[in-house]
Amino acid sequence: METATFLTGQFLLAMPGIGDPRFDRSVIAMCHHDDSGALGIGIGAVVAGLGLHDLLEQLEIAPGVAPDAPVHFGGPVETRRGFVLHSADWGGQDTLDVAGRWALSGTLDVLRAIAGGTGPSRWLVALGYAGWGPGQLDAEMTRHGWLNVTDTPAMLFDTAADDRWTRGFAAAGVDPRLLSSEGGRA
Repeated sequence: METATFLTGQFLLAMPGIGDPRFDRSVIAMCHHDDSGALGIGIGAVVAGLGLHDLLEQLEIAPGVAPDAPVHFGGPVETRRGFVLHSADWGGQDTLDVAGRWALSGTLDVLRAIAGGTGPSRWLVALGYAGWGPGQLDAEMTRHGWLNVTDTPAMLFDTAADDRWTRGFAAAGVDPRLLSSEGGRA
């Protein structure tokens, strides 16, 4: 009997030559993947000129003790919708446990808690997400485009956004400089 392999709690790395400029050098933290589809949050790039304090101000939340951290480009879907990837030491009204590795929250309570100093100990904020319908990501994984890797939550919380892509390949034992963006023909 064949068992489906799902990618929840892993990271997707865009292969060189993925063919979609929106995903060039992308790193996606996979938060949900099953037969019904998949959802991931991009963590490999930040939104230029937008910090957490700007975002909180737009939402009419006083920044309080929150540092003015960068806001990540979570993906091309619903780019005005916010998400917080965070440590599992905090939970709110919609918090989703991600394979026991980290948590995902998408409501304002997590931002209010971060600003008030009562939120998760580790977190990052993103706008937008990457989403796939039933079977879509599974099909993409059979073609050139994505490499899935397992890494520790340090990928999220201790690695700069610009370094996550290279770190992910290193975790897989691959030097991305040696990868070609074109396939060969026999």
